[in-house]
Amino acid sequence: MLTTIIDIGNSRGIRIPKPILSESGLGEQVELQVKKGEIRIISAPVKSNYVVNTLLLSEKILAADWDRPEEDKAWASLQ
Repeated sequence: MLTTIIDIGNSRGIRIPKPILSESGLGEQVELQVKKGEIRIISAPVKSNYVVNTLLLSEKILAADWDRPEEDKAWASLQ
């Protein structure tokens, strides 16, 4: 498919027709790779939520495990 590079503010760009964009499966974020004579648009790498999920899990465990009478008793004996 041929298209034209157009002015977009202080930049230049192209319009990607909806059917082509749908077929590509690209999401909201993409990565641009440049080589001489070509520009490639590929899906952006997915960032892991491992740390976020771990922190949330820890917060949930702490919230459920925070108020234990036997721990209060143990701490009181150390004071």
